[in-house]
Amino acid sequence: MAKSIDVSDLNIYYRDFLAVEGVNMTIRAKAVTAFIGPSGCGKSTFLRTLNRMHEVIPGARVEGKVMVSGQSLYDAAIDPVAVRRQIGMVFQRPNPFPTMSIYDNVLAGSKLNSKKMKKAEADSIVEKSLTRANLWNEVKDRLAKPGMGLSGGQQQRLCIARAIAVEPEVLLMDEPCSALDPISTSAIEDLIHELKSEYTIVIVTHNMQQAARVSDDTGFFNLKATGEPGHLVEFNPTNKMFTNPDEESTEAYISGRFG
Repeated sequence: MAKSIDVSDLNIYYRDFLAVEGVNMTIRAKAVTAFIGPSGCGKSTFLRTLNRMHEVIPGARVEGKVMVSGQSLYDAAIDPVAVRRQIGMVFQRPNPFPTMSIYDNVLAGSKLNSKKMKKAEADSIVEKSLTRANLWNEVKDRLAKPGMGLSGGQQQRLCIARAIAVEPEVLLMDEPCSALDPISTSAIEDLIHELKSEYTIVIVTHNMQQAARVSDDTGFFNLKATGEPGHLVEFNPTNKMFTNPDEESTEAYISGRFG
């Protein structure tokens, strides 16, 4: 069941350094939300706070709230591993596990969760996940082959299949097409459109046209000067953001006058 995410007064720190300051937004369920902005403005850092992935960096911490269905993700009683099962992530470069087959790559998350299953159940999860990722027909006859043997675009769809195999409620994507050719990028964008009927999707992209094509809402991040914290300048429906933004700096960035 896709969930919305409510973010209130979120500050993100790396030890004493304030990296991102004062973010407030509501990420809608069963919609695609895009984050845009120049390099170093904190959009990927903020994305990683949505499933506590930033905590793998020593000294990383947050102030403020990230709420999913009324539950704070940063409550002391909440297990970060459980958060990451609920809110999956796809990274910038495809990262299939190199020693695993296509089949085992899809099941990797389920096995990490210590979930024991019969072969028929495992087969069903693999087929369902690869079908959702629009990859089943391309790989169904070579499931025992290494995942690293696929093309870049296929590897990224395999990583998406792996992420959704554990049935998350939210799917985070950090520049998922930046390492892909235009044809593979188009395939991933089509997949994002299809998946939003089941998942809440949040994507970071440097591609303005991609944000306009795939997202329902867009957040523009920026920073006032080098060394200053990143901040959310504007958050609006994508159509408004790209046609009639509230802030001059948003229009300047989208039109290519800076960044």
